[in-house]
Amino acid sequence: MSKLKLGAIEDDKPVRLAVELPAALHRDLIAYAQTLGRETGQSVAEPGKLIAPMLARFMATDRAFAKSRRGRQPPTTGNG
Repeated sequence: MSKLKLGAIEDDKPVRLAVELPAALHRDLIAYAQTLGRETGQSVAEPGKLIAPMLARFMATDRAFAKSRRGRQPPTTGNG
């Protein structure tokens, strides 16, 4: 079995955001939650809780996004 890109879901204080998903994507999200549950032994009661970690993982591995963010950050200066 191949390793999923998403790992165990961390419990963090959420910010509420309403989104609409196509039905096919929602079915895939449910299937992913079931597969993740089997792989990690951690039941995912609400597949919607996968959306935030999936987006975070996607953005963390997007090289163009990382390059863009590095270009916008001010240079770090040391005090010592």
